[in-house]
Amino acid sequence: MEIAFKIVIGLVAFIHIYILWFEMFAWTTKGPKIFGGFPKDLFEPTKSMAANQGLYNGFLAAGLIWSLIIADPIWQKNVAYFFLACVAVAGIYGAMTADKKIIFVQTVPAVLGLILVFFS
Repeated sequence: MEIAFKIVIGLVAFIHIYILWFEMFAWTTKGPKIFGGFPKDLFEPTKSMAANQGLYNGFLAAGLIWSLIIADPIWQKNVAYFFLACVAVAGIYGAMTADKKIIFVQTVPAVLGLILVFFS
């Protein structure tokens, strides 16, 4: 079970590294293709806002990666719980305010990680 939760945490961290890259470096190039419902003329004016969001996603990824390298199993689980819960809450909020698909991209993997950590 420990291997499974580490794989899921790694996957969630990877998703957030991708989101960091997308929001910080590809917002104006890839953004219009990914967010087709968002007016194209707003990507450039919202570039710095998206980069700020990307930075926060990077912090989530860093915390998840940190949880994978902590030697003490109790602290490892506690840190994993915290960052996975942050991702799940962010995904719920994103699904309510931005795009319903976010629930599947962020919340579902994070909740799966929380369950696996709990049962390991």
